[in-house]
Amino acid sequence: MERLEENIAHLQRTVDELSDVIARQEATIAMLNRRVQLLMEAEAEREAMNTGQVLAGDKPPPHW
Repeated sequence: MERLEENIAHLQRTVDELSDVIARQEATIAMLNRRVQLLMEAEAEREAMNTGQVLAGDKPPPHW
């Protein structure tokens, strides 16, 4: 009986640790989703404001 109680305690600790990991991952994913959304909005604005000019970052280097 004591061995079963030890196993249950170990499993409960493992479940609690995994729950914490999942909670941190959920927060990280939410933050990354927000950053991607902001980048997409910024890129959409940049494209909307682009008046046909080629930006320096869009041009290939002179040796190409």
